[in-house]
Amino acid sequence: MTAASSVTQTAQSSAILPGQGGWTGSLSDKFWRNPKLLLILMLTPPALWLGIIYLGSLFALLAQSFFSIDEFSGMVQYDLTLKTYGELFRPANLDIIIRTVSMAAIVTVAAACVAFPIAYFAARYARGKWKALFYIGVMLPLWSSYLVKVYAWKLILAKEGILTWIFAKLHLTWLLEAWLAIPIIGGYSLSVSYTGTFLVFLYVWLPFMVLPVQAALERVPGSYIEASGDLGATPGQTFRHVIFPLALPGIVAGSIFTFSLTLGDYIIPQIVGSSRLFIGQAVYAQQGTAGNIPLAAAFTVVPIVIMGFYLWGAKRMGAFDAI
Repeated sequence: MTAASSVTQTAQSSAILPGQGGWTGSLSDKFWRNPKLLLILMLTPPALWLGIIYLGSLFALLAQSFFSIDEFSGMVQYDLTLKTYGELFRPANLDIIIRTVSMAAIVTVAAACVAFPIAYFAARYARGKWKALFYIGVMLPLWSSYLVKVYAWKLILAKEGILTWIFAKLHLTWLLEAWLAIPIIGGYSLSVSYTGTFLVFLYVWLPFMVLPVQAALERVPGSYIEASGDLGATPGQTFRHVIFPLALPGIVAGSIFTFSLTLGDYIIPQIVGSSRLFIGQAVYAQQGTAGNIPLAAAFTVVPIVIMGFYLWGAKRMGAFDAI
């Protein structure tokens, strides 16, 4: 008997045939013969979590919005009605919705304007260590606590903060007062204004716009830009007809984050803002002090509906390919 045949016989004798490895071997054999069974077992836990915990809570919230509150006793009436949704169209509640959507839209447009040149520089010119520094610079604010960032901006924008101090040193306090339409000397500051709320929103959500835009610009071939210049296009024409259309899906993808996060945020308007409520604050007020759970649920449904239409439009523009 040769050495090769001896090794072959030893390997065959030590091999475990299907069904001969105990219950683990039998289970492995079953999964091997039925790959769909393994796929079902792997997907069942996350599917149950998504279906019961996440979607279940959303459906419970939706159901609450179709109830109403008894004005006399303050108790929830569990009769299906559209009365609570009708309350959203009262002037005070409608003003909250318009204010929140307007702020989300302004923050999104401003974030796109600020993020585009940063992303363009990173995509076209940054190489090696400079690109690494770019990613660190964009991601670094996300590594710190959300509350720490908001309270830091509260101090920066305060009447005694560094921003007001700089304007005072440059003798531009009048410009700040004209911007706010309120006197700084009288005790007001950016930390209790819509402008301050806007600045903090812009700072906190800006990285969520920069990264998708940068990823979209990375996909723009340099030959397209060179061909545009060779055909006699000016830099402005190249931007309008080549760069911007190809980068638009990335901008829309970033806007999904900035718009939705601004739409549902509660903390920033609460810490840096005026006495006029946003949707998040209205939800907290209704389910907390007022105890009107149906109205709080109806307020919560508003951003969900808005984002549903927004995501539908974003998908048609190819935004999901740039995320």
